[in-house]
Amino acid sequence: MNFWLFKSEPDVFSFADLKSRPHRREPWSGVRNYQARNFMRDSMLPGDLGLFYHSSCPQPGVAGILRIASEPKPDPSQFIPSDEYFDPKASPDRPIWQLVDVAWAADLPQFVSLENLRAAPALADMQILRRGNRLSITPVTPDEFHHICSLGGLSPKAIAALS
Repeated sequence: MNFWLFKSEPDVFSFADLKSRPHRREPWSGVRNYQARNFMRDSMLPGDLGLFYHSSCPQPGVAGILRIASEPKPDPSQFIPSDEYFDPKASPDRPIWQLVDVAWAADLPQFVSLENLRAAPALADMQILRRGNRLSITPVTPDEFHHICSLGGLSPKAIAALS
């Protein structure tokens, strides 16, 4: 199993929005960074777990846990000229951008703020905490994932039940 961190601005799409969707599931569309696309296309598997991170807001941090709910597939927004994520170089027979469906997996009893992430020595090497990191999707080590879940108030038993 792989672990991921997915960043979204909560005024665009929040963890609460994911939880309120039918079947608590949503396509993670609009990714327009090749490295993040490659993570989805080449490394993500259905069943992998992710941290849902609220970014570019007054209180950034981890709001909850999601699960990868599909194989990667072409992001349809790349083909729609009126869509903000339209890519004129993409075509249905040669798609450029991929997405995966994500699904709500668990609430965290406590929001884990960016300040709390930075204060945890066990997370010092975490990719999201590196200077200049702007990727919307990053890998997370199993230890980082478990530590953040613990900071969020999940018991070891509850964390194990997610896997």
